[in-house]
Amino acid sequence: MTSATHPTDRPEDHAPVDPAATDAPHRTSETAMERLTSIRGTIDNIDAALIHLLAERFKATQRVGKLKAENDLPPSDPEREKAQIQRLRSLAEAAHLDPEFAEKFLTFIISEVIRHHEAISEDHQRGHDA
Repeated sequence: MTSATHPTDRPEDHAPVDPAATDAPHRTSETAMERLTSIRGTIDNIDAALIHLLAERFKATQRVGKLKAENDLPPSDPEREKAQIQRLRSLAEAAHLDPEFAEKFLTFIISEVIRHHEAISEDHQRGHDA
C-alpha cells in the first residue's frame, strides 16, 4: 500500500506560503526604523532650536551683566532667581514637564549666568583700577 503523504505530514505543511506573511517581521522592523529615524530627526531639530535659544538667552544675560557691572550691582539677584525658578516650575507643570527637571535645568543656567556676571564684574573693576 503506497501513500501519497508521509504519516507525519500535516495539511498546513503543504499550504501555499504567503510571502507577505513571512516578511511581516522584516517590514515591521523597517517601518519601526523609519519612524524612529523620523522621530530622531524631530529631536535633532528641537535640540538645535534649544541651542539657538540658549545662545540668545546668554546674549541677553551678558547685557544684564554689563549693566550690573557698570552700576555696581551684585552679579547675583537671589530674589529674581527664586521668582524665575518658581515661574519656570509653573510653566513646566502647565506643559506636563517634570517641574523638578525644569528647576534643575534653570538652576544650572542661573549658575552659569552668575559665573559670567562675576567675570564681567571683575573685568569692569580691573578696567576702573587701571
